[in-house]
Amino acid sequence: MPTTQRGVGLVSAGPAALTLLLGLWGITRDNSMWRDEAATWEAAHRSVPDTVHLLDRIDVVHGLYYLFMHGVFALAGDSLVALRLPSAVAMACAAALITLLGSRLAGRCAGLAGGLAFALIPAVQQFAQEGRPYALVTACSALACLLLVTAVDSPGTGRWAAYGVTVLVAALLNWFSLLMLCAHAATIALARPPRAAVVRWGIAASCAVIGTLPLVVASEAQSQQVAWIRPVSPGTLSVLLLTLAAGALCAWAIRSGEGRRMPHGTRLPLTAVALPLLVLPPLVLLAASLARPVYLTRYVLFSHIGLALLIGGACHALASRLRTPPRRTIGAVMALAFLGLLPLQLSLRSANSRVDDVLATAESVAAVREAGDAVLYIPAARRDTALVSPAAFTGTRDLALVRGPLESGTLSGVEGSPEQIAAATAAARRIVVISDPGAPSATTDRDRAKQRALKTYFVRCSATTAHGRQVTVYQRRQDLGGCATADRGTEPLRAGQRP
Repeated sequence: MPTTQRGVGLVSAGPAALTLLLGLWGITRDNSMWRDEAATWEAAHRSVPDTVHLLDRIDVVHGLYYLFMHGVFALAGDSLVALRLPSAVAMACAAALITLLGSRLAGRCAGLAGGLAFALIPAVQQFAQEGRPYALVTACSALACLLLVTAVDSPGTGRWAAYGVTVLVAALLNWFSLLMLCAHAATIALARPPRAAVVRWGIAASCAVIGTLPLVVASEAQSQQVAWIRPVSPGTLSVLLLTLAAGALCAWAIRSGEGRRMPHGTRLPLTAVALPLLVLPPLVLLAASLARPVYLTRYVLFSHIGLALLIGGACHALASRLRTPPRRTIGAVMALAFLGLLPLQLSLRSANSRVDDVLATAESVAAVREAGDAVLYIPAARRDTALVSPAAFTGTRDLALVRGPLESGTLSGVEGSPEQIAAATAAARRIVVISDPGAPSATTDRDRAKQRALKTYFVRCSATTAHGRQVTVYQRRQDLGGCATADRGTEPLRAGQRP
């Protein structure tokens, strides 16, 4: 390896190590697991045939990731660390690739600053500690960007083939990553490479899209899975606009003299790669959401690669203007950023940082259940807490379930008819209900049947809310011996209140 390449490789080790350390810091998040990770946990514990059976009905968009995590659990065992470690490692690889890419586009110091900036971005730290595919998508996207730049600078069929395969793998992990091709098209247009390079890029990109089409079609048939996504909220839009504004400010800071800072043999300026990647994927997804809400920040997490590159270039430009040693400037900026973001970093590693915690809910059930208790879930998806922590439900019976998740090829199983559920509920003596906080929201006939039966035949004994879920104990009206302080009103107890 030439000395220059060896030096860049050593430089990339720093951001990779920092990203990995931050990913490992508090990786168990106070022994918590939120609902999306529970889906990964359930799917990864199934055999390959059972996983294929599941994907026929739900979550086909995550099929490759579930199979990958099945292999991880088979090799490393199942634990919260094993669930999240692949994401932490993937983000570390992405940081190294960003360092290499920034070094190629704007010099070693810009690459180092970009890799370190990537490690400190809050969204990167969040998804480095989640058992979901978005960190792996980000790593593949970073590699695709690096391959794009090297293929433009040094045309060759092998590089374009590797680029196409990488884009395809990213898309199979989550096909929204194909939005990176919008950014790459803009980069190609700005670079104005020889016609042969444009044609080869078009072929590679087309092959990746064609290879993903079966997944897109299959996931469209399961589109009810994203029906819960709401139109973009003002808060989400504000965060996006602030992110884009920060990227634009960095681009403005590095615009002067960017050509002089480009390493010899590089066709592309850093802004031509980074700015389209930061701006176009989220804006295209946002535009698509005007027709049908599909915008979630995690779907375009890879766009933060562009932000990191722009921050790296801006740090390098700042050092040049201040005429200070670049590494000293980079170190000072990153230290200040780390300290400024420390409260948020601590928050991201707490159990309260996610929507809910299925493990905390299981602990609440274990604390109140008695032998022979029945259990209801409102909605049925809250059954995930029992599937992840079955020991907490020992001695209980599920009133609504008629076909288990494995048998039915679903994540939550299949519940009986409203009439069956109502009859089974009416015959129970004591019921533990797992639901969302507050009054359980019934959106299906089955859930409404559960609520009617509870209201007709039972009174509430206790309600405990913790980490985004509620556990409520109900006792039959005719048998209140074990529920001396029953709440006889029709309204639920206040969150966390015990009568």
